[in-house]
Amino acid sequence: MNILLPTDFSENAWNAISYAIDFFQSSECNFYLLHVNRIEGMVAGVESYMPTAEVIEEIYNKPSRHRLRLLLKEISENHRPNKKHRFYTLTDNYFFLESIRKHVEEKKIDMIVMGTKGASGLKEYIVGSNTGDVITKVKCTTLVVPEYAKYNALKEIAFPSDFNLSYDINILQPLTDILKDVKSNLRIIHIQNKDASLNPEQQNNKELLNDYFEEFSPSFHFLTNKKVEDAIQCFVESRDIDMIVMVAKNLNYFQNILFHTKVEKITYHTDIPFLVLHE
Repeated sequence: MNILLPTDFSENAWNAISYAIDFFQSSECNFYLLHVNRIEGMVAGVESYMPTAEVIEEIYNKPSRHRLRLLLKEISENHRPNKKHRFYTLTDNYFFLESIRKHVEEKKIDMIVMGTKGASGLKEYIVGSNTGDVITKVKCTTLVVPEYAKYNALKEIAFPSDFNLSYDINILQPLTDILKDVKSNLRIIHIQNKDASLNPEQQNNKELLNDYFEEFSPSFHFLTNKKVEDAIQCFVESRDIDMIVMVAKNLNYFQNILFHTKVEKITYHTDIPFLVLHE
């Protein structure tokens, strides 16, 4: 497995790195720690002062490499040595999204693991702008780790679905891989209005999902709630859910779960990781 770990050296980024190391403890992994410098003066579309290569090296690259070395030291002090894990550091002076895309392609990344918010995390938003951009605009499976998420064995995984499969079902492979590894319960959740019933296509897709996950004996749960995020909140609390899995193509359906702004009403966003699957 090749895992990309973007970091801005914030607490939330450190927590995501720790989670990833524990999550993949029994897998052979190459971890790429990436820090992207935002160079002042590199403003899109503005002809402004562009620092020289020497200035960039001294002011941005050297300090970044130093901090990444300290981060490797912190990892070795806080996590038991694991012969299956190798760590590499990357520093880039580029636009954040372009940098992520470039490394995903070059390093053949299987999964990006990142925190919900960076150092400048706005308290009122669940997902910061960098993370929001990655999960919506980079075609790579992404595990989003909130600030208080601590890895423990995945016993309960929730998979919300509207049963409108606008994607190739093989996109669900990373979830299948996890289920093979961790023997957890898969809870497929459908949120509907009070008197609504599934149309024939949704019924077919429900059966398709049941067949696809057959070896894991999934259970189906029908929740009635006007608001998707409230329904998920109740379910997560009552079932002690350890991870929520979503398909990127369905993000419109999940806008309120991920990009909700009224944080005080929603607690799962601070301690339950999200796995977002891409085609």
